[in-house]
Amino acid sequence: MISVEEFAKQADAWFAEHTPREVPFMMPLTFMEVGTDEQFDFLRDWQNKVHAAGFLGAHWPEAYGGGGLTQAHQDVATRAMRKNGAPIMLNAIGIGWAGPLILDTGSEDEKRRYLPGILSADDIWCQGFSEPDNGSDLGNAQLKAVKDGDEYVLNGSKIWTTQGNYAKYMILLARTNMDAPNKYAGLSFFLSPMRIPGVETTKIRKLTGEFGFTQTFFTDARISADCLMGEEGEGWKVAMRTLEYERGARKGEAGGYTISQTNPLEVVDLAKRAIRNGKPALEDPVMRDRLVTQMIEAQAMMANRERAKIAPLVSENPFALPVLSKLQFTEYARVTGELALELEGAQSGYYVGERASREDGYWQRSYLNAFSATIGGGTSQIQRNIIGERVLGLPKTK
Repeated sequence: MISVEEFAKQADAWFAEHTPREVPFMMPLTFMEVGTDEQFDFLRDWQNKVHAAGFLGAHWPEAYGGGGLTQAHQDVATRAMRKNGAPIMLNAIGIGWAGPLILDTGSEDEKRRYLPGILSADDIWCQGFSEPDNGSDLGNAQLKAVKDGDEYVLNGSKIWTTQGNYAKYMILLARTNMDAPNKYAGLSFFLSPMRIPGVETTKIRKLTGEFGFTQTFFTDARISADCLMGEEGEGWKVAMRTLEYERGARKGEAGGYTISQTNPLEVVDLAKRAIRNGKPALEDPVMRDRLVTQMIEAQAMMANRERAKIAPLVSENPFALPVLSKLQFTEYARVTGELALELEGAQSGYYVGERASREDGYWQRSYLNAFSATIGGGTSQIQRNIIGERVLGLPKTK
């Protein structure tokens, strides 16, 4: 097996040579921002190249399309992606949530059927959890899956389906028993195909003007009974495990990154150029304090990621740091974007494509898109409840 050090050198050299530098369209900052065919095709091709080069899924088994190496090998490859400013990975639901779930709990047939296409981005995955009338109340999902022989018949809708219009498969939470003793017991989990009769998607225009999300409608759509993951009525348990991957509380993702990380030093550069009361904003003591706070936060997140890998340091509560990371990262990105716009002053009102915008509206786009991450995978309010109840041991809210 190649050493981690040598693999890191190879990854750094490969990304330095192959990372695209001139792209004739707006490069998405997150997988939730992919709204055009041009963006989608480019990022799909990019993920395929990264995987073919051996730098995505390096630690997944070779039998399922991976490299058969270790997590440490994948970690250094991901660091090389960030160092060289590589584009994001497209197939976020696949490499981050569906893939690890299948790898950990799926059957041998499911692993061989689904995992290679996830890594290559040949098979795009989406998530069917939220519903129009049951947003944060995931346990009250009402989309019905009625057993009919060797098939299930699906009726209902899901919303905020990222890349639903491009997806081949969906991880789907549906109600199979309307008479269960409680709402959780009536749910089942499916690996559902999307390109079948009775499944339609409608694009949702976001505040940013892009179409990264869809609403998905199921009308008498039939899927094979072998799409069921686990047993009927176990959907809530499987969904909660899936959310652990989504929130960073359980590892296993294929690697890479699907959301560009905000660099606080870029905001410091803004503060050097912005003028307040005749002087650079960086000289204002209040602004300096706010910038230092953001830089400390960035360093804390990095330190927590390393600390989480050292078992003796987290043995008292291994769940704490991973649960905290989702809330910390998404709120950090939102606050950093807000600070950048404040420094732009009156020019912050100009958006992408407008002549007077700075950096073609980069910070405006970054700030507005940050809100989607504070909602997906559990809102910041839900995350605080989880931390309070499961980490700090506070009483459950009513």
